[in-house]
Amino acid sequence: MTRDVYEYAVIRVVPRVERGELINAGVLLYCQPRDFLCARVELDPARLRALDPGADIDAVRQALGAYELACDDKTGPLAREPLGGRFRWLTAPRSTIVQTGPVHAGLTGDPGTELARLFDKLVRL
Repeated sequence: MTRDVYEYAVIRVVPRVERGELINAGVLLYCQPRDFLCARVELDPARLRALDPGADIDAVRQALGAYELACDDKTGPLAREPLGGRFRWLTAPRSTIVQTGPVHAGLTGDPGTELARLFDKLVRL
């Protein structure tokens, strides 16, 4: 089986940026050789409320959904942009409640399966 290089970043929720506390809420994975870009997100409201009881859960869900939408090749707002450009834009550093961590790399024969594996390992408890 051929394995290709992929890059990924964890999507994090940092409800109070000044405190630096965060929860992992998703994974963004890009594999150029396979023309694959996908985000998978899941918010645990109880964990978010533990860090910030006043957090706007709906707003955070909407911000997380924007990552998934940006990966959509058909109807997403960035559909006309190349996948690599979208990945770089999505992983650019920002000081907002929803942000990505550092970009890491690996090898995979199936980017979709790798995304699921990383999501289970890094996001789900």
